[in-house]
Amino acid sequence: MDASLEPQLMLRSIQQTTTGSSPMPAAPAHRPLTIGELSERSGVSPSALHFYERNGLIEAERTAGNQRRYRRDTLRRVAFIKTSQRVGLPLKDIREALDSLPEGRTPTKRDWSKLSLRWGEELDQRIAALQHLRNDLDGCIGCGCLSLKSCTLQNPSDELGASGAGAQRWNQATEQH
Repeated sequence: MDASLEPQLMLRSIQQTTTGSSPMPAAPAHRPLTIGELSERSGVSPSALHFYERNGLIEAERTAGNQRRYRRDTLRRVAFIKTSQRVGLPLKDIREALDSLPEGRTPTKRDWSKLSLRWGEELDQRIAALQHLRNDLDGCIGCGCLSLKSCTLQNPSDELGASGAGAQRWNQATEQH
């Protein structure tokens, strides 16, 4: 067995250890997880797991009865997906990151570090745009034009219209950061 897989085979459900109820018997380490077990252990609904599977983020094997079975390292893969989503990454970027791993293996801490460096600049741009929005929320939204009264003062004769459609001041401000 791959030594990198050993720690994740010992995971226990957080709910089992915190609810005070008797824990479910541990499944043999080699047995794949059902969708219900993966859902319970990961905290992700079965419908979301189906969605991840349809979009190539996780894989399931099928039994003779056509039931899904997931390798145990899928728990780490789902955790990677959820964490990536929490920091605002679109599924397209998450899928590309997972596809970039050798032989579709589950991401390691080292993989996360490399990928987070790659995503850092994009996240910095998003943070700058959100800070700009927060700071200027009560002013002109960016001359898209949402306020004709305000725009006659800040954008006489629709001069910003020559720059193109949309919120031109907003676009200029986010490009400067």
